[in-house]
Amino acid sequence: QVQLVESGGGLVQAGASLRLSCAASGRTFSSTGMGWFRQAPGKEREFVAAISGSGGRTYYADSVKGRFTISRDNAKKTVYLQMNSLKPEDTAVYFCASRTVVASTSPHDFDSWGQGTQGTVSS
Repeated sequence: QVQLVESGGGLVQAGASLRLSCAASGRTFSSTGMGWFRQAPGKEREFVAAISGSGGRTYYADSVKGRFTISRDNAKKTVYLQMNSLKPEDTAVYFCASRTVVASTSPHDFDSWGQGTQGTVSS
């Protein structure tokens, strides 16, 4: 399995940006698809974005398409989530996770999870 640690959350105003990072440990990182999920209070965890092991394929939830960008640096074993044009409804705890099923966006197909980082967007 992969061990994951997220960072980069914070409090920003609507329209601002945040960049989340997820540092991974483990020898198979470069062949492992990765994803970002988020969970707001009282809501279920939802898919945000995912990226293939090579970085060649990316997937986005409709709610963030065009505003968020997922990327990875396999040499640094890190996955990023650049979040632009943030809205109050983006407020959530953001989790990164490693994927076990190619091209899946279901949380059931992700096994290792980080502890999460809080992102809060004020109006």
